Amino acid sequence: MQSSDKDIIFSKPQSQVKDFCFDAQVVEVFPDMISRSVPGYSTIIDTIGRLSQQYVTDNSHVYDLGCSLGAATLAMRKSISAENCQIIGIDNSAAMVERCQRHIQAFRGKTPVEIIQGDILEQTYSPASMMVLNFTLQFLEPEKRTELLAQIYNALLPGGLLVLSEKITADDQTCNQVITDLHHDFKRANGYSELEIAQKRTALENVMRTDTLATQLDRLQKVGFKHITPWFQCFNFMSLIAIK
Repeated sequence: MQSSDKDIIFSKPQSQVKDFCFDAQVVEVFPDMISRSVPGYSTIIDTIGRLSQQYVTDNSHVYDLGCSLGAATLAMRKSISAENCQIIGIDNSAAMVERCQRHIQAFRGKTPVEIIQGDILEQTYSPASMMVLNFTLQFLEPEKRTELLAQIYNALLPGGLLVLSEKITADDQTCNQVITDLHHDFKRANGYSELEIAQKRTALENVMRTDTLATQLDRLQKVGFKHITPWFQCFNFMSLIAIK
């Protein structure tokens, strides 16, 4: 799933920065954008694969919600040893789904995969042993996030696993500024200019509303999860596991 296309979407001054969306332009540069913008992304993807080896059970479904180009789906497909399973990836971007389907077809695996375009809030979920929300919840309207987590909890089998990865906001504003500055330094080190960082931030401010860790934990507990822990954090990017 490598791409030679470099992310230069925000490299030129824009008179009016439009809200960020996962359109064909973003799809073309998405692997580069993710690797240069999200610290620890490859570690998260690799670990999702390892967790699927442990938690996916026979005769169950696996969901990758907001699957984008299918990185988590492919990691799980390579690792799952359970029998009679199916991975279902869902994304609301037609451009992402079309490209993801091509990526999935390029890699063989014994576990069947279906990639569909749709709203993850409007799906009927079959009994699942593992579900993944990898930097997806943050793009939903805040008032709908608990609703989705409740749907996930209800679909999971006893002992089923949710992996929830999100960009977070620190409770303390001084600390939040520190980790935000570190993230911007990370992006500068990966070749993004001050203009690109500023314009990308403007493009995201209306469509990606981040939560604190306390808010994430509270939501998970409210819908019924009893076993919850963060397992990864780098700057303001975090991944949690929640077990039913």
